[in-house]
Amino acid sequence: MAQAKNGDVVKVHYTGKLSDGTVFDSSEGRDPLEFTLGEGMVIEGFEKAVVGLAPGEKREATFGPDEAYGSYDESLSCAVPRDQIPEHIQPEVGMMLSFTTEDGQPAHVTVTEVTDDSVTLDGNHPLAGKTLTFAVELVSIG
Repeated sequence: MAQAKNGDVVKVHYTGKLSDGTVFDSSEGRDPLEFTLGEGMVIEGFEKAVVGLAPGEKREATFGPDEAYGSYDESLSCAVPRDQIPEHIQPEVGMMLSFTTEDGQPAHVTVTEVTDDSVTLDGNHPLAGKTLTFAVELVSIG
């Protein structure tokens, strides 16, 4: 039976968990995730977990930030004066905001703290610095 390798278009079912067992993402109840191995469409650790599987095979893989969303970078978190947030936005902890940088690039931040005077915005991926475990099942190749 064929095994998944770089260049293959694969379909997988998966469940992703944090170290404490909290599920942060799953394909359960949805169509399988389809992507091409070796093209960087998914995080490195996830891709490595799929390589070598044959359709119907399952694997569980645990990997650190270096193969996931990177280390947490304190410099990507900062407090901004409350009056710099548009009036129509009522910031709440956990809210995701999008904006365009001075050089025209899109940026996404998460509100991590709100006070009367400031709003703390974090530009790290929500899973940065985390060790992740994925249970994957290769559904098909091709």
